[in-house]
Amino acid sequence: MLIGDLLMAHGLVTPEDIDLALHRQKEYGGRLGDNLVALGVISQDQVDKVVYEAPQAPKTIEETEISTSDLLRLLFKVIYVNSLETASQFAALIKLPVPVVNRLVQEGGDRKFIESLGTADQSAFSETRYVLTELGRKFALESLQQNQYVGPAPVSLRAYQRRIEQQKISNERVEQQKIDKSFEKLVVADDFVRRLGPGINAGKSILLYGPPGNGKTTVAEKVAAIFANIIYIPYCFEVDGQIVKVFDPAIHKPVLPGSSGQNRTGLRREEFDGRWVPCERPIVITGGELTLEMLDLSFNAHAKYYEAPLHVKASNGTFIIDDFGRQLVSPEELLNRWIVPLESRVDFLKLHTGKSFQLPFDELVIFSTNLAPDDLMDPAFLRRIPYKLETVGPNKEQYFEIFRNVAAGQGLEMTAEILDIVIDELQVRNSFDLACYQPKFIVDQVVAACKYRGEKPHFSEELVTDALKNLYTSSAKGVGQTAARAL
Repeated sequence: MLIGDLLMAHGLVTPEDIDLALHRQKEYGGRLGDNLVALGVISQDQVDKVVYEAPQAPKTIEETEISTSDLLRLLFKVIYVNSLETASQFAALIKLPVPVVNRLVQEGGDRKFIESLGTADQSAFSETRYVLTELGRKFALESLQQNQYVGPAPVSLRAYQRRIEQQKISNERVEQQKIDKSFEKLVVADDFVRRLGPGINAGKSILLYGPPGNGKTTVAEKVAAIFANIIYIPYCFEVDGQIVKVFDPAIHKPVLPGSSGQNRTGLRREEFDGRWVPCERPIVITGGELTLEMLDLSFNAHAKYYEAPLHVKASNGTFIIDDFGRQLVSPEELLNRWIVPLESRVDFLKLHTGKSFQLPFDELVIFSTNLAPDDLMDPAFLRRIPYKLETVGPNKEQYFEIFRNVAAGQGLEMTAEILDIVIDELQVRNSFDLACYQPKFIVDQVVAACKYRGEKPHFSEELVTDALKNLYTSSAKGVGQTAARAL
């Protein structure tokens, strides 16, 4: 990690600021951060805060908090599997500083696992080349039989616990103006956003409930995306000699460019711990596919290491349970699994060896359901969800505003006459409630019909009526929204 990239990721400096600081660095020397401060681009306190929050690289094997034997096994697996030769190559893969890797190489040499082949010229500097001995290859194969994890070195369980506590989601204050701006393009009641704000800042749990099609999922996703702080995710951690993978590219979004520092040779590399990835706060969304097994450690019997469960990958972020009550697991079983973590903010996980360990439970949990909460949860569990917000259907004015906005996005003009046709068909003739999803559904249908006809998109009574016929089945007519099978 480079300090310049981190400062840009935090939004504190621009690429142009970095270029100016680089020019000054060539003339006066010093660290990049010092030159940015001298230019008046950023304050020393801001630089210090970014450096303080980032995990610092270990200077010794002891500071990794991982045993020498475990690091040695990982190193020799990496060398064997990837046919590596130099200490810088070793360090790049296991994400430990070269001095620490050199100490491990020395340990391997003392045990006759590795031997030197001399130096290899690499442009500006030379490095010693190494090769595994027969004893070293045997050690690597034995290590692979123990577990087949090959990658960045793990952090300790204690380090991971400390990091989760340090970067709690409740540590980030989300101002009212930011929340208002996030929801400004949605048609929602003012009191809904006002009540939602404290729930976002509390970082505990929120229940969104109400009839289908009125924006519960959209609200949940807006809430999850509103956080801006950078957090640090470990590639993996070690507990009782076992490896648990955490970083998941499908969930965690790194904030640094993949080619970090390639074009900025003047940047001095700060001593940041490469075993941690600076990321946006994670967002995990799960629906009907959720099972209890997905909330436990997943042990790969062949590779012999673990994958962290979904809610652990969501640590310091947001975990959204969409369509709650429609999961493969019953609501009672799911709630029983979550009742202790939501109350105590601690979760207990168990290895296949039988050993249990705990992790801080820090995430904003959002339950979203169109079922009646009282039918899903008993009072004891409802009490543990401090924020409960109902999403209701829009009134006629709000419905018209949603329709106008959606239609304008497709180049259509929504008129009062077209609205009357929709209202008459839905509410007068068929007793359906208005819902926020309906305008987009109708507009998409009208646009598709016009494309089929080879006509410019436009509203007409015929097109709108045909669209409404696709909104529900004939068996639902006249029986109201509750019994309707809306498509």
